[in-house]
Amino acid sequence: MDDNARYQVLRNDEDQYSLWPADLEVPEGWRPVGKEGTKDECSAYVDEVWTDMRPRSLRERMADVAS
Repeated sequence: MDDNARYQVLRNDEDQYSLWPADLEVPEGWRPVGKEGTKDECSAYVDEVWTDMRPRSLRERMADVAS
């Protein structure tokens, strides 16, 4: 593993996050969130912001059922 590799944090339409090598093209369906750094830095960011692992569509359905 290359400890000097740079990563970026991506998010999809379901509000799921992923780390992606910063020098590669962003895959379809994903968009950068503006965080770039080492793998550890990006992982720490994802741990901080991704507090509900459920996909957005599931959260919305569950909220509708609870209403």
